[in-house]
Amino acid sequence: MNPPLVITEKQAFQSQLLSWYDLNQRALPWRGERDAYRVWLSEIMLQQTRVAAVIAYYQKFLQRFPTLQALASARLSSVLAAWSGLGYYRRARMLHQAAREIVKQHSGQFPKTAGELADLPGIGRYTAAAVASIAFDEPKAVVDGNVERILNRLSGSLLTTMDSWNFAEALLFHDRPGDFNQAMMELGATVCLPRDPNCLGCPIRAFCNSRSRLKVVRLKPRRRKRTLSYALCRSSKGVLLVRRPGTSTLMPGMWELPELSSKPTLETAAFLFQVRHSITLTDYVVSVFEGNHPGPSGKHFTPAQIARLPLTGLAKKILSRAAVI
Repeated sequence: MNPPLVITEKQAFQSQLLSWYDLNQRALPWRGERDAYRVWLSEIMLQQTRVAAVIAYYQKFLQRFPTLQALASARLSSVLAAWSGLGYYRRARMLHQAAREIVKQHSGQFPKTAGELADLPGIGRYTAAAVASIAFDEPKAVVDGNVERILNRLSGSLLTTMDSWNFAEALLFHDRPGDFNQAMMELGATVCLPRDPNCLGCPIRAFCNSRSRLKVVRLKPRRRKRTLSYALCRSSKGVLLVRRPGTSTLMPGMWELPELSSKPTLETAAFLFQVRHSITLTDYVVSVFEGNHPGPSGKHFTPAQIARLPLTGLAKKILSRAAVI
């Protein structure tokens, strides 16, 4: 790795990056927050999820659970219901578990250091550093995918994970660690893009050793394609839903429509519509049929009741398409 910027360059780097950030940062609902609960919630939601998708969920989640104590005292099913559709439900389970641990073991007070935060369920090195720096001004650098890309291009080489963290720490502006970390992430998300970076609009281009020439070639894993069929069984009692077993490795305890083992024929069930759905590396084409026959064991719910259930993302998509919710 190239050595970190010398002190005079480092100061200029920090100044130019933060000046750009102060003028160009996106208006996001969690931007400028110093409340640790809200910072933590935004960071967990943003993991593996687009910013545009998170905004509405973040605001609705806070309406339902405005404080750490409200989240900790809630039932897991209520938390999963509020998270429904955002995906990667383990995040919600860990969020709930960590909230309870903070209330029980820390008297409801958020730990203020990255080291203490990293001991909580679902919080890794990146999230711990992000929350500690943004909420408590602890001088801890962060490295996510956006920051890693910037560091690689600054150095002109592909860095190891350890080198990336060391380089980030060397560049960190200790007087405004939270803003500096957010500035780095913002730059990677809006300017130093994976493809076609806007080098002419980059505030730190003078310090870059690659100017977009550094190409990171990562082979994308091959996506699988599958077809599924579900029954939409409606009656005066509502819509029939079944609950995934608590022992399931995928979305345990969440509610979904009854799956059909084979696609019905037109003689046995009326075809309603198809939806497309993706989970990690699998793309699904899902056919939905009118369930006129008795379904498997389950329970009927009215639309009002469904709104309070922890639904799988696919169930939510089907019921929305069917105008049930």
